[in-house]
Amino acid sequence: MNASGPAGSPRLVIENAYLATIVGAEIESGYLTAENGRITGMGAGPAPEFEGAERIDGTGCLVTPGLVNTHHHLYQWATQGMYQDSTLFEWLTGLYRLWAGLDAEVTYGAAAAGLAWLALTGTTTSSDHHYVFPRGRGDLFEAEVRAAGEIGLRFHPCRGSMDRGRSDGGLPPDEVVERTDDILSGTAETIDRYHDPSFDSMLRVAVAPCSPFSVTETLMRESATLARDKGVRLHTHLAETLDEEEHCLEQMGCTPVEYMERIGWLGEDVWFAHAVHLHDKDIRRFADSGSGSAHCPSSNARLGAGVAPVVDLLAAGAPVGLGVDGAASSELTSMAGEMRQAMLFQRAVHGPDALTARQALEIGTLGGARNLGRQREIGSLEIGKLADIAVWRVDGFRAALADPVCALVFGPAPPLARLLVGGRTVVENDELRTVSQDAVAQAGAEARRRLLRGEEKR
Repeated sequence: MNASGPAGSPRLVIENAYLATIVGAEIESGYLTAENGRITGMGAGPAPEFEGAERIDGTGCLVTPGLVNTHHHLYQWATQGMYQDSTLFEWLTGLYRLWAGLDAEVTYGAAAAGLAWLALTGTTTSSDHHYVFPRGRGDLFEAEVRAAGEIGLRFHPCRGSMDRGRSDGGLPPDEVVERTDDILSGTAETIDRYHDPSFDSMLRVAVAPCSPFSVTETLMRESATLARDKGVRLHTHLAETLDEEEHCLEQMGCTPVEYMERIGWLGEDVWFAHAVHLHDKDIRRFADSGSGSAHCPSSNARLGAGVAPVVDLLAAGAPVGLGVDGAASSELTSMAGEMRQAMLFQRAVHGPDALTARQALEIGTLGGARNLGRQREIGSLEIGKLADIAVWRVDGFRAALADPVCALVFGPAPPLARLLVGGRTVVENDELRTVSQDAVAQAGAEARRRLLRGEEKR
């Protein structure tokens, strides 16, 4: 798969478009200018002259910040469609045996396909939580970093880990867990090698032990210390199912959120995946500490886990973003689709005014940026921020909707006229411009075949 990196002019103008800025008033017909990767101007009416700029005609288009995905497992692209009617614990138990066969080649193909799919559906920044590192299978972390560089998305990979296998009372089989000391040293090396804290960084690393039922308390505490010493963020799964709460009560003597508080895992540098089963006191803890959550509505519904209390978290002032989750529990899910699912599920539980289209768009952009600690750089259309921009076609059949934000969130995702990361084109007219779209799709399919062939041989 050949890659040339994002291409485009260092100067650009988007004109004649509807701008949903997230912060401040929307612009019904206006322009946006960018130079050297940052937004330099916005306003109503005709665009100014901008010598040497690429001009993008936004007639019939909605311009939004690029979507920000704050929870994923890219390697799972290779195991989609399996255990279709299982609970989380059944699903995990069944799939761990396959994931034990992951290698760098499978991880690369799956990550490339997963990130390409996100780009084609409006995402400019994605995290990934990779926590399965079978011994002797190559550099899996490097494989997904390489894939992200080729697709051209801003990437926040989380160095995950598991050190509590079945023989120690955990859920994963022993062959997919690592030694605690190896995890900590490997994570430190990964941060030193890859993490870039600069304003326009394309690559930042987080520390991410997998979950309370697959990780020792020692690893949780030491990971928090390591992350804070290195100045990076913390991420883990939390309160996804009632089974997890029962597990924590039985083995830790407290609820999942109480456990996080006890071991120093609440704070503005932490975001949790799922946070479905929260008590009122948990929501207050999240809000008071600034701890964020990544809402994954499709995955939670697919596994029958429940519906996260998003409206209550937002009302309390806690950060909330969205995540597509791994494709094995959220097949071919897009971030645009997750905005719609989040809105509809909250309304199904709390009524038709529970979550608006604009609130859904905000948690899919600025809310995600807050989770990743990048709200000053991405997540809204503001002068000085990075030019990570999605241009959606809301003409044609969608012209029957007077509100373009409604056209984006209430229905299926509109066609993507342009996706810009740092002002450079990654997608144009629903086609990848950084890599061969057919080749990356084939790489994802081959990742699955390779993984299944390996399972047959073991």
